[in-house]
Amino acid sequence: MTFSFDPTAYGPAVEALIATASLCELGPGSPNRVVAADLRALDEAVVFGSKTVSNRDMAACCISGLWLLHNYLDDSHTISQDIHTTTGSYWHGIMHRREPDFSNAKYWFRRVGDHEIFPILKDAAAEVARNSSIDKGSEFLAKQTKWDAFAFVDLCESATRGKTDETLPRQVAQLEWQILFDYCFKRAIGS
Repeated sequence: MTFSFDPTAYGPAVEALIATASLCELGPGSPNRVVAADLRALDEAVVFGSKTVSNRDMAACCISGLWLLHNYLDDSHTISQDIHTTTGSYWHGIMHRREPDFSNAKYWFRRVGDHEIFPILKDAAAEVARNSSIDKGSEFLAKQTKWDAFAFVDLCESATRGKTDETLPRQVAQLEWQILFDYCFKRAIGS
């Protein structure tokens, strides 16, 4: 299963926000102040344009994800903590993983359970891992038969503490963001 991410599929406002983002951080990162006003202006009309939103929780997940993409963890958290779905818990878990509050991230990933994007994420992560230099801490990415969100939290913790290289985990975190955002966007508009 190959995942292809096309930022143009989401409309000009989202495309511009994606284009100005850097590779996902494993830690909190620094807020991208260049897009602060654009992020503050986000609402369903800006994100989805003329598309009809049929799932408000998924629409809110998209907005939370865009804040997170630009390292505004508190703003993302404010939104995701009020989305009482497994996908809201997923965004909440990513935010806590980046905080870094690894045990709290695992709490939220327990609430996620076996998310629908996990098979796609597992395959995408394995492909990136096979094409990268893999250190001992991240070899599971190429070999796992099922996505293990908890092992990925552990890998991110190891990388943020300097025990393993952060390049591969950041690439996988970027894929995770893309796959989850795409999932949310499509379900927000019922496609």
